[in-house]
Amino acid sequence: MAAGAYADVALERALRECSLTGPDRGLATELAYGAIRRRRSLDGWLDRLGRVPARKQPPKLRWLLHIGLYQLLWMERIPVSAAVNTCVALAKAGGLARLAPVVNGLLRSAQRANAAGEQLETPADKAQALALEHSLPDWFTELLLEWRGAEGAAVVAAACNRVPTLDLRVNVLRCSREKVQEDLASAGVTTHLIEGCPQGLQVEGHGGDLRRWPGYESGHWCVQDRAAQWVAPLLQPMPGDRILDACAAPGGKSTHLAELINDDGEIWAVDRSPGRLQRVAANAARLGLGSISALAADAAALQNERPGWKGSFQRILVDAPCSGLGTLARHPDARWRITPASIEGMLSLQKDLLDGLLPLLAPRGRLVYATCTIHPAENDQQIDQLLKRHPQLERLEQHQRWPDDASGGDGFFAAVLQRR
Repeated sequence: MAAGAYADVALERALRECSLTGPDRGLATELAYGAIRRRRSLDGWLDRLGRVPARKQPPKLRWLLHIGLYQLLWMERIPVSAAVNTCVALAKAGGLARLAPVVNGLLRSAQRANAAGEQLETPADKAQALALEHSLPDWFTELLLEWRGAEGAAVVAAACNRVPTLDLRVNVLRCSREKVQEDLASAGVTTHLIEGCPQGLQVEGHGGDLRRWPGYESGHWCVQDRAAQWVAPLLQPMPGDRILDACAAPGGKSTHLAELINDDGEIWAVDRSPGRLQRVAANAARLGLGSISALAADAAALQNERPGWKGSFQRILVDAPCSGLGTLARHPDARWRITPASIEGMLSLQKDLLDGLLPLLAPRGRLVYATCTIHPAENDQQIDQLLKRHPQLERLEQHQRWPDDASGGDGFFAAVLQRR
């Protein structure tokens, strides 16, 4: 996969080029995501077993060793000989032939250490120990300990490495949840209801191309995490409402809003990226929704670009750009991309969005500010500051859900505001 690329984008491109399907596609995905997710711990083993520290090794060699170590230390279904021999063969085929003996020797040493039950030495510092155990950056585990205490931090850290659920949202304008369950079951796909999600289904043990499942082409359902399904209903949208989804792409919440108002109203899906807006249009068309109009624009500047929109929306959803710290299980590479500095840069963007969109909200209108992060500066602190700047707003309710919640799903935040 290309260095610097987002893991999901790079992996999808690589899988298309290799034409992998079925179990092979699933295995490749697990190896790629697993090695990225466990990078911190894998580097710890490289530092312990290798002559050269992990960070000083050639990148291709380091990545290859990560793949091999992940199979040996975290997977049970791949024989040791297969894991080692495949990595040695890949080294020879990938321009690392002279280092093939290094690959063989280090992986064999790792297998022996693992068989003997050996572990990496635990750092004395609590944050560093938590970071090494769960393969997370030190700065993040320091914050988790501050926010949640030792026990809560450990639960959230562990949740960052769980396999995320696959959740569907049934389009009740086209099909019932019971009928979707029956149709999927006929194709060998088992689902069960999601508590708190009236249109939600969790898929059990999924595999293959979802687009070939019953009901996909006919718009009976779409993929949407349960945490995202909890957001749109907070707006309490009504048929006939004029609704603005300010950061809409790829359209999951826009289409949910359209379903909640029986496709009877006016929904403007705004996003800065015309390319990403094409996905909104495609999703709406597949689901048979006609109330959504897409607009490529900077949502923070709409009050100037669309002066006629002032005070005209009964409902505004601000699904704000954020650090995504609540979705680390779903996006394993995000933990290595996000930094305290990048989070700081998000704060002004979120503030500008809120301040820029507020003039568009009608009197007694409802605005929901939502993120998929767990960082207080992006969440409740952002809303506290907003209310100080705009006393005409009142906070009706607020929710912070952590990735460790028993209900599953991503971590997210949502605040429901109303204009007086």
